[in-house]
Amino acid sequence: MVNSNPVARRAPNLGLVTRLVYGYVGLTAATLVALAVLSVLAPQQATAEAWGHQVIVAIFAVVLPLRVRAARRGSDRALRAVTIIALVVAVVNLVEAFLPAFPLWMRVVMVAVVLLMAALAGVATGRLAARTTS
Repeated sequence: MVNSNPVARRAPNLGLVTRLVYGYVGLTAATLVALAVLSVLAPQQATAEAWGHQVIVAIFAVVLPLRVRAARRGSDRALRAVTIIALVVAVVNLVEAFLPAFPLWMRVVMVAVVLLMAALAGVATGRLAARTTS
């Protein structure tokens, strides 16, 4: 039996995109836990700026899986949104990694986020191109 659903035929494998997004979600959760622990043990390492940044990052950690889920159902717009969000998060984290308001450990996390989001944007762009050419 042949699958006649055009969306199912067009949807490329988004397994790597999904894993990268959930890697970001895990890193975000771990960073929130680290901030909570440091707030008690070393408050100078859990600055207000770090908390503000991480709360915004956590919002994207909620939005990205929702967009990936829609992309897995065949939505090109959702996959494009994943790409745009990844690029914005990467650029913002890259800029903020050089600001003195953040503790060193947080800057290291920001660089990790930049690398993760750059990989996500690259893979998502490739998958989007595969969808539009088939």
